[in-house]
Amino acid sequence: MENVLIGKIAVMKVKVINMKSIIKYKLALLLLIISIAVNASNSSEKNPEQVVVQMQSSLIQAMKDGEKLGYDGRLKFLEPVIKQSHDMELIIKTILGATYWAQLDNEQKKLITNTFKELSVATYASRFAQYEGEQFEVVEQRDLPHEQKLVRSQLTKSDGGTVNFDYVLHHTEAGWRIVNILFDGVSDLAIKRGEYRAVMQRDGFPALIELLKEKITAARHP
Repeated sequence: MENVLIGKIAVMKVKVINMKSIIKYKLALLLLIISIAVNASNSSEKNPEQVVVQMQSSLIQAMKDGEKLGYDGRLKFLEPVIKQSHDMELIIKTILGATYWAQLDNEQKKLITNTFKELSVATYASRFAQYEGEQFEVVEQRDLPHEQKLVRSQLTKSDGGTVNFDYVLHHTEAGWRIVNILFDGVSDLAIKRGEYRAVMQRDGFPALIELLKEKITAARHP
């Protein structure tokens, strides 16, 4: 009887050991699957240069198809492109500054962000409307302070002249996004900061929204 009991205990111990081994194996397998998924996700994420190149390729395509698409067609074509390459909320937040941004309620923040986004797409659709052989070329990518990246590029025009486009990007949960553009060394963020803050200080938030809407209309009818 004692031998039978000892045998049963031994069998139970073996089962417990086997169960623990199975659990450890499943856990290791799960961790491996998660690791593979994370690595695959990271490897598929575009780096800063790829984000800029993809956007610029879309701008060239909009120019090539500019006449066929018309303004509304270019607007529709470029909207998702700009959304996927720019951090519009951070851009407008930086333009207004912490003080003015803090004065806005949630509805106002949503309104200014959406209106600014609409203006940005309208500006691209207006300026990149006709193709005459222009070409973008990335010159370099380098690190900036605060974990930002700079992608320097050059647009060669049909007459051989060039325009330098420098893009500042930061990393978000959705990937790398543009937060500032410099045209031949002039910061678009700085220009808008001076203009928008002056309107906010002088005339208030409704006047700024009205200004952006006027600019959207002007983009449609340059």
